[in-house]
Amino acid sequence: MEVQGKIKLIDETKTFGNNGFRKREMVVTTDEQYPQHIMIEFVQDKCDLLNSYAAGQDVKVSINLRGREWTNPQGEVKYFNSIQGWRIESLQAEQPNQNIPPVPPMDAFEPADDLNEEDHDDLPF
Repeated sequence: MEVQGKIKLIDETKTFGNNGFRKREMVVTTDEQYPQHIMIEFVQDKCDLLNSYAAGQDVKVSINLRGREWTNPQGEVKYFNSIQGWRIESLQAEQPNQNIPPVPPMDAFEPADDLNEEDHDDLPF
């Protein structure tokens, strides 16, 4: 699955537990009639994917939906969902070279006016 939108914020990488579990969260605001603020977490080595991005950039994030079950001390079963990102790409288009003006197709080439009818079959086979 994918989420597209503008980066609202990127949090710092946080480390949890003795085993060094790493997690980094970002919020992407979708561009639709009713924009949604989607929190996406990147874990372990995927945290570093966010280093070259900043708030305000338009991105496409590839995600996986994760769910887990937890039983609290009173015996009640609870369910939690999370959205994990595993790839991110910028949607901002490359800026075209501003030094080269666009050339309309009709004006790009001169018409060939010097054709001789005798030269119409000049192929060697």
